[in-house]
Amino acid sequence: MALRWLIAVLTVVALAFAPAIPMHEGANRFEAGIAPVRAANLTAVDLGLVLAVDSSMSVDENEAGTQRAGYIHALRDKRVSTAIRGGPIGRVALSYMEWSSPYQQKVIIPWRILSTEEDVLKFADDLDKLPYTPGSTTSISSGIDFAVKLFRSTDFEPARKVIDVSGDGYSDFGRPITVSRDDAVAAGITINGLAIMTERPTWRTPAPADLDTYYRDNVIGGPGSFYIAVRGLEDFSRSVIQKMILEISGLAPAPKPRA
Repeated sequence: MALRWLIAVLTVVALAFAPAIPMHEGANRFEAGIAPVRAANLTAVDLGLVLAVDSSMSVDENEAGTQRAGYIHALRDKRVSTAIRGGPIGRVALSYMEWSSPYQQKVIIPWRILSTEEDVLKFADDLDKLPYTPGSTTSISSGIDFAVKLFRSTDFEPARKVIDVSGDGYSDFGRPITVSRDDAVAAGITINGLAIMTERPTWRTPAPADLDTYYRDNVIGGPGSFYIAVRGLEDFSRSVIQKMILEISGLAPAPKPRA
C-alpha cells in the first residue's frame, strides 16, 4: 500500500514539473505532437461529400423529381463507383440533404462510407424509396450553414471536404450567401454548384437568366471549386454524373472561354 502511494506521489510531482508544450494561436494538438484521442478511431476517406439539394417552392414537382432521379441515376452509374475505388484510399463518405428556408433543412440520408459498387447502389436504392417533402423559401446560405454542421461530428477523417449545392434561384432569405460561403471555405470546405436554369411553365417565374454567374460569383468557393449550368432537365442526370466524378476525383472541369 505504501509503495503504491509513493508511486502515485512521484507521478504527480513529475507531471507538475514537466515542461509545458507551447501552443501558438491557431495551433492544434497535431502541431504539438499530440493527436486527439478521437482521431485514432476515425476512418480515413478520400472525400466527405454533402449533396445539398434545393427543395424550395420554386422547384416544382417535375423538377424536384428530376433532381432526385438525377442523383439516383448518377449513383447507379458505374463510372461513379469506379471513381470512388480509384482514389488513394478508395473510400468516400456521402450524405444527402434537402434545403429551402432558414428553418427547413433535412438530412435525407445521413453519412455513409462508400467503398464498393454495392455500397453505392444501396445508397441510391434507399434514396429512391424515401418521400420528398417540398419546402418554402430559398436560402442557399442556410443550406450551406447546415451542411457545414454535418462535418462537425463524424466518425471519418476526409482528405477533402465538399458541399455540392444544386438550386434554381437566388438566395433571398437568411444570412448573406457570401458570408456563409466564406465561413465554409475558412473551415476547409470547398463548395461546388449546379445552377438549374431549365425552362419553366409560363405560369411560373422563370429561372434567373444570370443564375450561372450568380453561382460563380456568390456560391462556389474553395480550392478547385466549380459550377455547372443545367439548361434542360434531360441534361440533369448527365450533369450530375459529370459533377460527382469530378468531385470524387478531385478534378475541375476545363475553364470555359470568355466571350
